[in-house]
Amino acid sequence: MAQTILHYFLHFAFPAIVAWFYTPERWKRTYLLFLCTMVIDLDHLIAIPVFDPCRCSIGFHPLHSWPMIGVYLLLLVPKKTRIIAVGLLLHMITDGIDCLLSAYNGCA
Repeated sequence: MAQTILHYFLHFAFPAIVAWFYTPERWKRTYLLFLCTMVIDLDHLIAIPVFDPCRCSIGFHPLHSWPMIGVYLLLLVPKKTRIIAVGLLLHMITDGIDCLLSAYNGCA
């Protein structure tokens, strides 16, 4: 239960906090862009089963793969894609934390 609460806090509340500090004058726009980056979770729909509480997203789903994380890091360089890159990387960090907690809680 605590893991689920933390997961959704990191997906929804923490990006709002980051947006507030990252671009305080237009944090709502930044937060909206951060939320839009969650579209990468569409790759979960091609997995069977779609949801497995013990499956680590990082390295399993195509948009959560290490090469794609490298692309997200490269997107930090151009100013035009930086906010999107930050949102994608926050998402990857959240899912990575979830993987660690799942392993700690006994998922193989």
